[in-house]
Amino acid sequence: MSIEKFIERALELASDNVSSGGGPFGAVIVKNNVTIGEGVNLVLQTNDPTAHAEVVAIRNASKNVSSFDLSGSIIFCSSEPCPMCLSAIYWSKIDSIYFANDRSVAADAGFQDEFIYQEIVRPLALRQKSIIKINNSNAHSPFRMWNDKSDKMMY
Repeated sequence: MSIEKFIERALELASDNVSSGGGPFGAVIVKNNVTIGEGVNLVLQTNDPTAHAEVVAIRNASKNVSSFDLSGSIIFCSSEPCPMCLSAIYWSKIDSIYFANDRSVAADAGFQDEFIYQEIVRPLALRQKSIIKINNSNAHSPFRMWNDKSDKMMY
């Protein structure tokens, strides 16, 4: 496997995306040395704040392999994944992450993800966004149904 080749591809996708009016991020997902998904940051083009390069690449890879489980694959990113993308990478079960630029380079370009990293570890009451747990007698019902489901597929 050529790590450099796949990092170069992620950087090429990011640069091409900037040239076409998008954000400076690209991602490539590889399994068994074959690209199974690529993505660029489409936030500006789609007005979708979740359309980060890594998430777009995960969506493409999952569609291409017809599975939400991307175990055995590697993601190559033009930049260190933000907290949302990192979570998506974990949820998709991608094995490894390689990236070219760390979060400080993105911050220098105006992408401020650091506050999210800091928010995640704060107690709910101290976060900038109001987060309130509501006690409801039916709250556990969906989980009871899930637990009782005999044909569930874990993800």
